[in-house]
Amino acid sequence: MTETNFIPRHTLYPRPLAAGSKIAVTAFSSGVEAECHPRLNKVLANLRAQGFDVIEGQCLRQNIKHASASKAQRAQELMRFLCDDSIDAVMPPWGGELAMDILPLLDYDRLRTVRPKWLVGFSDVSTVLTAMTTKLGWATVHTANLMEMHPDEGCAFVTSVIPYLKQEAGASLHQQSSTAYQIHGESFAVNPDTILKPCEQTYWKLLGKQRSAAFRGRLIGGCFDILHHLVGTEYLDLNALDRRFQGDGIILYLENAEMSPTDLYRALLSLKYRGVFSKVNAVIFGRNAFISDSMAADANQAMTSEEALLSALDDIDIPVVYDADIGHLPPNLTLFNGALAEVAVDNGLATVTQYLK
Repeated sequence: MTETNFIPRHTLYPRPLAAGSKIAVTAFSSGVEAECHPRLNKVLANLRAQGFDVIEGQCLRQNIKHASASKAQRAQELMRFLCDDSIDAVMPPWGGELAMDILPLLDYDRLRTVRPKWLVGFSDVSTVLTAMTTKLGWATVHTANLMEMHPDEGCAFVTSVIPYLKQEAGASLHQQSSTAYQIHGESFAVNPDTILKPCEQTYWKLLGKQRSAAFRGRLIGGCFDILHHLVGTEYLDLNALDRRFQGDGIILYLENAEMSPTDLYRALLSLKYRGVFSKVNAVIFGRNAFISDSMAADANQAMTSEEALLSALDDIDIPVVYDADIGHLPPNLTLFNGALAEVAVDNGLATVTQYLK
């Protein structure tokens, strides 16, 4: 699509959600197969019970060759919802693998003429979140996916998502690190009523010998499996973001879903060689969801994900935090791409304060 050189000089926040707000649900990556429809029905009913007007897209209740529909259909439906100013939020059910293929099919010039909408989720959802923040200046929200928002869910990291989307521009949001996280969860297909069961102790770590660090900057990031392909393109242009943020700088947050330790190591080196870490104030890595390398002949000799991270970044001169509450080992912080954040880490505990300005 055609594009101007327009760069917003501040972050554009959608209007807060309220009773009666319209939420469109479309899967611009993986759709929801029939065995997970009972779970989908429950989370949609939960939104309606909170007073929202929920609109289902056609690209939602099927999954063919890793996607809910063709790339043209997925892009067209997303554009239709984003250009409808009666809609306040677009919430995909979850991520997937192929959201990258719709990025060039979206009409960003047209989207600059419409009212910003909330886009919410993580995993492959972050592919579109970062593009919207980079190219349009919209605040987008990296947080729990819709399919996690079961009415019986008691985890505050999940139940706080909707209240955060009700905040006005100018608000400040304060979050603390979790006390525990979940490694293995039940399938939605097996148990439509499953909720999070965190059981492993959370401890945010710092690269090097530091036990504490504090830093600030504007947030951008998401799933590293995808974003390492996008950094340096028009869909995740850190130079353009830095110019927009006018001296606030950038906090880059990333999380690894499926890359093996050696894949992760190469991806980190690629960012390093491209000078990415010299353009940001700090880096926050979520917990690695890749648990083991089944291809390794000797597990004792295999590189771990932590070793990959430490080895690749041991000589960069910015704070590097890892094992944070971001990504595929929930719970997830609610992070507003484009928001100004202050982060403090001390002996495994962390606070994140965001300013929606």
